[in-house]
Amino acid sequence: MGIGHFGVALIAKRAEPKLSLGTATLAALLADFVGFALLIAGVEHFSPVAGAAVNRMIGDHIVWSHSLAMDTFYGAVFAAFYFAIRRFSKGAWILFALVLSHWILDSISHRPDMALAPGIAMRLGFGLWNSYPATVLVEGGFWLAAAILYARATQSKSLAAAIAFWTGVALLTFIGLANPLQGIDPDPRRAGIGGFAVFTIFVAWAYWMNRVRIRSRSETPPDSGSNRSDR
Repeated sequence: MGIGHFGVALIAKRAEPKLSLGTATLAALLADFVGFALLIAGVEHFSPVAGAAVNRMIGDHIVWSHSLAMDTFYGAVFAAFYFAIRRFSKGAWILFALVLSHWILDSISHRPDMALAPGIAMRLGFGLWNSYPATVLVEGGFWLAAAILYARATQSKSLAAAIAFWTGVALLTFIGLANPLQGIDPDPRRAGIGGFAVFTIFVAWAYWMNRVRIRSRSETPPDSGSNRSDR
């Protein structure tokens, strides 16, 4: 799922304000960052699906970045690294869940290319992206709900910050809803470099939003002395 991954990061930030939105977004996208690196290195690749008008590619070898076992491993390492720095156990568990959520959401949207572990032939994929109307309704609806929940729980420090937030939301909406129609670049190296660049920009945007948006007054407990979160 494309924008669905950004959606779960917004929900995680809404649920635990002390967690940085940038760190939550990075966790939710970690499997893709690993996948982009492996595409560039030529280790993983996608193949076209003949005759498909939407969801035109299948990951016939993405087991090292997108299998359940590997995502569990990446999540554990990411959470442990975060805990070693921040000493915030709840945040670490949320980040672990965010990394793992990537496999769950992709299993919903992908064709059957989501492995359980390297060496296991079984592949899962319920193909939400095979139907564009269903994608708009389910993934688009989830993303819209997540964005609204986050926007209602926070407020921008300035007009420029508000414009930057909604511009980012609009761009993500456009890219996310175009993704099932366009698919991934068939050249693995170009796909990896392009994906890495775009996702890095949006992770940086999420870290920026974490600094320029604060909890709204209605969301701040009366005895709360600070809106601070990790950066």
